Amino acid sequence: MRMLGCQSAVGIGLVLLSPAVHATVEDMLTTVGKVPMYAGILFVIVVIVAVFSMRSRDQRAAPLGSMLAERESLHAVGPDTPVIECVRRMTAEKIGAVIVMDGERLIGIFTERDALNKVLAAGLDPVSTKISEVMTRDPFCIPPATTVGEAMELVTRRRFRHLPIVENGKVLAVVSSGDLTHWLVKDQVGEVQELVDLAARS
Repeated sequence: MRMLGCQSAVGIGLVLLSPAVHATVEDMLTTVGKVPMYAGILFVIVVIVAVFSMRSRDQRAAPLGSMLAERESLHAVGPDTPVIECVRRMTAEKIGAVIVMDGERLIGIFTERDALNKVLAAGLDPVSTKISEVMTRDPFCIPPATTVGEAMELVTRRRFRHLPIVENGKVLAVVSSGDLTHWLVKDQVGEVQELVDLAARS
């Protein structure tokens, strides 16, 4: 009698659980059916990461000389130029620095940081102060063969914001930390969109 009661209880339990079991099986089948979709998404993510890393390595290995074609004209002033004129020029051109030239020779660089620390904070009159009095003298220069990665390391480690590119005593360009960052990420947004579109079509 006890055995019959146990069997009945098990039978009733199975009948009651069967909808839950059936629902669990359906959920498992639905999840298994989504595996190819998840695998496709994972594949796209892996490809995007691989493209970013390869592209980043390629871009970091590029010499700065390859950036020169995209650079605008040099923004240079003479040593007797008043600070106010330099600041107005920097504002109008939307640049963070001007180089100071004595003829063909680079003698300094004047940056936004110099304007704040050496002029405003020191209480100097920007109208009567010459740029040669407050510029950063003999700025650190790099040759065009320097790679983008090496230049990025310099601006990070030594906290430079602007690097004159000089070859045989001639200033070719001035690159900023923003220029370097832009160079590293340019075209990548378009490439990622192409990969996403390709994955959506497949």
